[in-house]
Amino acid sequence: MATNYDYEEAPANYDETHRQDLGYDPNFVPDSVKSFVGHLYRHIREKNVYEIHQMYEISFQTLSDRLFKDTPWPSVDAVAHYVDNDQVFCLLYREMWFRHLYARLSPTLKQRIDSWDNYCSLFQVVLHRVVNMQLPNQWLWDMVDEFVYQFQSFCQYRAKMKNKSEQEIALLRQYDQAWNVYGVLNYLQAFVEKSNIMQILEQEKEGLEQFTATDGYDYSGGSNVLKVLGYFSMVGLLRVHCLLGDYQTGLKCLLPIDISQQGVYTSVIGSHITTIYHYGFANLMLRRYVEAIREFNKILLYIYKTKQFHQKSPQYEQILKKNEQMYALLAICLSLCPQVKLVEETVNSQLREKYGEKMARMQRYDDEAFAIYDELFSYACPKFITPSAPSFEEPLVNYNQTSVEAVSL
Repeated sequence: MATNYDYEEAPANYDETHRQDLGYDPNFVPDSVKSFVGHLYRHIREKNVYEIHQMYEISFQTLSDRLFKDTPWPSVDAVAHYVDNDQVFCLLYREMWFRHLYARLSPTLKQRIDSWDNYCSLFQVVLHRVVNMQLPNQWLWDMVDEFVYQFQSFCQYRAKMKNKSEQEIALLRQYDQAWNVYGVLNYLQAFVEKSNIMQILEQEKEGLEQFTATDGYDYSGGSNVLKVLGYFSMVGLLRVHCLLGDYQTGLKCLLPIDISQQGVYTSVIGSHITTIYHYGFANLMLRRYVEAIREFNKILLYIYKTKQFHQKSPQYEQILKKNEQMYALLAICLSLCPQVKLVEETVNSQLREKYGEKMARMQRYDDEAFAIYDELFSYACPKFITPSAPSFEEPLVNYNQTSVEAVSL
C-alpha cells in the first residue's frame, strides 16, 4: 500500500504565498520539497521500487503543478544537505530538475550545456562505479528518452542561427562538445555493451535468464539500473539513427529485442509507443510497407483499447500525439501498398474517419496527391536534425529546414 505523504506541514497555502512574496528563489526549499526529497532519498536507499515509482510518477508531478508550474524546482545545492549530500541522489535530482525545466520553461543555452554535463556525470557513475540501486523502469526509460530529446532539441536550437547573439555564438564555440552526436551515440552504445544486455537476452531464449519475466528488476538484492538502461538504450539508438536518416543502422540496433513478443519495452507505455513508432517509420522509409503496416496496426489497436487508463499520466498528451502521427504514417503506407487485410476493423474505421478522403485522393498520383503525401509526412515524421555544428561565420541561416528537405519518400 502506498504511503500517503503529507506535504502540508506548513499552512495549506504557505508555500504558494511565500513564493508569491519573494518570487523565484533557487535557494528557498518549501517544507513540502524537504519532505519529498527526504522520502525519495530514503526509498532509493531502501530499494523500495514501488514507493519510488509513486513519488516519481505522482508526487513529483503534484508538487510541480502546485508549486513550480512556471518556475524551476529549488537548486540541487539547496536540497543537498537534506539528503546527506549524496552525490548520486543529487545527480538524479538534477536530471529531474532539468527535465521539469524543459517541460515547463524554455532552457537557456547555459542550462542546455549544464544538463549535458549532468548527464555525463550521471552516466559515468552508472558505467564506471558499482551502483547499488533499483529504480522504476518508468524513470529509467524517461532518462534515455529525455537524453535523446534534449540532444534533438539542442541540435534544432543550434541550427537556428538567425537571432543568435554574439554571446550565444561564443558559448556554442566554447562548448562545442556539448550534445555532440558522437558523445550521445557513445553513451547509448556504452550502456548496451557494459550491461551485457544482448548476451542476457540471448541467454533468456535458452532459459538461463529471467530478464523479461522480472521486467528487468533484480530480486536477488542487486541493481537493475545498468541492465535496464542498456536495454532502453537500444531503443534510444534506433531513435537517434532515425533522426539522422540512417534507418538500416537503427533497425540493426533494435535486433536483440523481439518486438513480436511482449518485453520490457512494453512495460512502459512511452517506451512501447516510441519503439514501434520509430520501427514502423524506419521500415516505411526502407519501403518495407507490409512490416510497417503490421506494427502500426498492432500499436494503434493497443492504444485504442488502453488510452483511457493513461488519462492522468504525464505522458498522456504525448500518447495522443504519437497516436495521430502513426495514423498518418499508416495512411501513407496503405496508399503506397494497399494491404487493408492487415488492418483490424477498429483501426481501419478510425483511419477512414481521419484520412479516408485524403487517401482516395492520394491514389491519383497527381500534384494534389503528392501535396497530400508531403503534408502527412511532414506532420508525422520525426523532427530530423543536422548533427554537425553550423558555420558560425555565417549566422543568418536556418539549418533546420535543410535537414527536413533532405529526407523524402
